[in-house]
Amino acid sequence: MAIESYVVVHNIAKRHNVGTLARSATAFGVSEIILVGRRDFNAFGSHGSTSHLRFRHFHSLTDACRYLKEKDCDICGVEITEGAVSVTDHPFKRSTAFLLGNEGTGLSAKECEICDFFIYIPQYGGGTASLNVTVAASIVLHHFGDARVYVLLRSLSCRSSYTWDCAVWAGFSERIREGNKFVVAERPLNQGSRKYCKETDDSIIEERKSRRENASNGFFEDGQNGVPSTNLLDSLFPDE
Repeated sequence: MAIESYVVVHNIAKRHNVGTLARSATAFGVSEIILVGRRDFNAFGSHGSTSHLRFRHFHSLTDACRYLKEKDCDICGVEITEGAVSVTDHPFKRSTAFLLGNEGTGLSAKECEICDFFIYIPQYGGGTASLNVTVAASIVLHHFGDARVYVLLRSLSCRSSYTWDCAVWAGFSERIREGNKFVVAERPLNQGSRKYCKETDDSIIEERKSRRENASNGFFEDGQNGVPSTNLLDSLFPDE
């Protein structure tokens, strides 16, 4: 099975960071950006990279977690927590989804609950307490995906056993270059003028059903000031 990487966007305060994050995601071979809660995003800073990237939307962290687990994917929190491992130690075992914290408050307790393990990025200067979320994502994704120092050693006694060595892990192929820049692929996708994650009719119906069930129970996972963020769906996809 091919190794894949994902980025989960749930509680990023500055929506324009999603556009910049998409640019890094395409550069480092991310398979999908998972949007949780709000479906819309600001493509500012993406430089057209959103057309080269798949977006998938889920109403809740629980639904996103279920999808990733069905794909045999670990969920890695990028946060300085007790027991967090330096990204330079490359504790990756399989396809991985990276969940990055809010720019100001970091990962919430609810977000931490779905993580299988945590990594952090070592800093060597004293001028700042943390990195911008898109900068952090770029560093982590590069460590996960670079092919140049990827080494696989198989044991003679057991072909299924292996160890990973050197500075990066998943072995993605480096993009070809032309002059002093990397070659950009033709645009395979069209997100449209409205920057939101497109859904199939079936997925929209299923999400509405889930939302109404949650409303009847008086529960919404994502909301501010008592207003569920998924009310955005009513304006984007009004009932016929």
